[in-house]
Amino acid sequence: MRRLFIILALMACLCGALSAQTHYEGAISVGGKAGVTLSRMQFSPSVPQRFLPGMMVGGTFRYIEERHFGLILELNMEQRGWKEMYEGTDFRYQRRFTYLQLPMLTHIFFGKQRFKGFFNAGPELGYMIARSTSSNFDYRNFADIENFPTTNRHNEQLNLEIHSRFDYGISAGLGMEVGVAQRHSLTIEGRFYYGLRDVFSNHKKDAFAGSSGMSIMVTMGYNYQIK
Repeated sequence: MRRLFIILALMACLCGALSAQTHYEGAISVGGKAGVTLSRMQFSPSVPQRFLPGMMVGGTFRYIEERHFGLILELNMEQRGWKEMYEGTDFRYQRRFTYLQLPMLTHIFFGKQRFKGFFNAGPELGYMIARSTSSNFDYRNFADIENFPTTNRHNEQLNLEIHSRFDYGISAGLGMEVGVAQRHSLTIEGRFYYGLRDVFSNHKKDAFAGSSGMSIMVTMGYNYQIK
């Protein structure tokens, strides 16, 4: 299933690129974006957790055709991770990863010049450049902590070393674009990312068979049409 998602996304981008080369005269825009994220991990077996708030910022390069279609290449810095859920206690733990992300997206848009709606989808590649852990207890020795919840709960993730800094997955989002002046426009977008690469080791002897990330992003952006 993961391979199928990647193949379909790459095929969509390739078809768009070939169409751009053979049919229509295009427009090129560059810009920037920033926003907030909500992320968590897809652990298998599951871990009680909440979404972890974060931030993202990045730059965009967009090629669009005359008839509702284009391609987008972005370079973003995004925070992801998870926050443990300890119901009925005062324990707090969160783990944050910072990634450089390279989304390669198909851009489908509709509407008029001053106001457009759009749909973006495609694969992402990423690399973890930073990581941090925050807690109000000694998570390296949680077994010695009085009243720490260990029954019917996995806690190995509190101490696990990162196995892979590389990441890849699929993104899809909806948004709108408003023209504010000739060649200038503003965008707002909500996007969902589904990771396909496990952060921690997933061999049979390891604690988790799966540990990929997922996130929800809400961003605002600015585009300047250079051609």
